[in-house]
Amino acid sequence: MLYTLGKLTVCCFLALFFKVDIKGQNVVPSKGPFILASNHVSYFDPPLLGTVIKRRVWSLAKEELFCNWLVRAFLKELGAIPLKRKTNDFRAMRQALLILKQSPLLLFPQGFIGAPWDEINSGVGFLAKKTGVPVIAARIYGAENIFPLFKRGFHKEEIRVIFSRVDEIRPKDTREEITDKVMAKIKSL
Repeated sequence: MLYTLGKLTVCCFLALFFKVDIKGQNVVPSKGPFILASNHVSYFDPPLLGTVIKRRVWSLAKEELFCNWLVRAFLKELGAIPLKRKTNDFRAMRQALLILKQSPLLLFPQGFIGAPWDEINSGVGFLAKKTGVPVIAARIYGAENIFPLFKRGFHKEEIRVIFSRVDEIRPKDTREEITDKVMAKIKSL
């Protein structure tokens, strides 16, 4: 219920204040699990991607967001899994593997908003290798301009989201090679 309400709220917010251009949405599977790996340009990336994908999407989120019981309950209801960044968080990876048995999972290989493209985590490679599910790359443009709204006046900024399937992954690839292929695809969009 909360997920649907949140999605509707974000959809109305986008329609009122932005021109949203989505390309390649047809590559997103309509059923079954997949990994959605995206660049990370703003705090608004998870709700943006969760709204433009027609299905419910779970996500990995930095542990620092789960600061108290109320926020923790809210984020978990929205499908966020707490992740200790810059570590091998086995608990979060186990939860992600369980999710990927039946549902889509969103993650940001850069780990941090605006992190350099070469400072990536191999979690996407680990999950893709372990599960064999399809990997969909996404590139977001313009979401860094979402806040503050009052500085823009009533000018509608454009947000573009481009999706593409990562078909270059082979069973013999290491998790680092898979991660590099995913990041190369994101950069190319």
